[in-house]
Amino acid sequence: MEMISLYLIAANVAGFALMALDKFLAQTHSRRVPERTLFGVALLGGSLGAWAGMYACRHKTKHWYFVVGMPLILVIQLLLAALWGRGYVV
Repeated sequence: MEMISLYLIAANVAGFALMALDKFLAQTHSRRVPERTLFGVALLGGSLGAWAGMYACRHKTKHWYFVVGMPLILVIQLLLAALWGRGYVV
């Protein structure tokens, strides 16, 4: 269980950091972090960090697919974690 916790912490830090990095790159007109990478990190467990990064950095908050997608990924992950914790998901 400790490894899972460390993984999730790292994934969420990465999600937050990538949102902050993409915001910085957007402001400096540099090459951006691909949106599929932002969603990929969220799907791999970093959804809370990515969602927090969106609002902390005010980034991607006008794109409906981020505004809807990030919390949706988080809710699905929380539901799967709850089911897994109760032994319903292997």
